[in-house]
Amino acid sequence: MSEANREIEDALGLPHPEEEVKIIKKDKSPIIVSEPTDDKQKDYQYARAQLYDIVEKMQETLNDAMDVAAQSQHPRAYEVAFNGARNAADVVDKIADLHKKMKDLEVEEQKVQQTNVQNNVYMSGSTEDLLKMLKEANNK
Repeated sequence: MSEANREIEDALGLPHPEEEVKIIKKDKSPIIVSEPTDDKQKDYQYARAQLYDIVEKMQETLNDAMDVAAQSQHPRAYEVAFNGARNAADVVDKIADLHKKMKDLEVEEQKVQQTNVQNNVYMSGSTEDLLKMLKEANNK
């Protein structure tokens, strides 16, 4: 290997071909599974926080766009400002939709928990007794 190549590799922090390169394998950590209700609540809180953050940033941007439109008196600047206001209103609607979806999930969970009723009919007797009961039911 030429001295110039070695200097370039040293400057870039590259290993030299004649040197042994060590490969480090990382241990795989176990996956921790949490309760679905915890995940739903965390996801809801995260989505809500992100939407609030977006609304705040859009409000700041909208204020700046309104200042520019007022100073320039240009129709395009007003159009951009009004589009920004419309987009901010859409995000606020998404926050309301998020609340509705979360409420619907909670109602759905309650329905699932309430509808898991199983009725087992138990009869003590012989098959002869069962046949007699069926014949009596058919005669009526």
